[in-house]
Amino acid sequence: MMTLNSNLSKVTLNVNGLNDPIKRCRVSDWIKKQDPSICCLQETHFRPKDTSSLKMKWWRTIYHSNGPQKKAGVAILISDKLKFIPKTVVRDEEGHYIILKGSIQQEDLTIMNIYALNVAASDILGSKYIN
Repeated sequence: MMTLNSNLSKVTLNVNGLNDPIKRCRVSDWIKKQDPSICCLQETHFRPKDTSSLKMKWWRTIYHSNGPQKKAGVAILISDKLKFIPKTVVRDEEGHYIILKGSIQQEDLTIMNIYALNVAASDILGSKYIN
């Protein structure tokens, strides 16, 4: 049992697309070896109908933000070891960010996963949606 007072391990990874099943398997294996509490993925390149293909043992809680095309896309994976209770999820329609607010053992937690090209970073980070 993990407590919030212990260290939450976090991993972030730009995967540059996960539509290939072999690549999904390799990324999944790498994440399992790292065994983080929270994993943030950028550039998943999923469309909304494709998100079910990202399933991993011990990672049933997965939040996605995807655009209509196979580009951008972010995901937040929460380990089954955590008792995470979601309160609010804010998603960008283009799949550039997701903001997840919730709690672990009655402690509030906000997780942001942002994917932005260098030329668009200031627009996204200065966006009215991220307050």
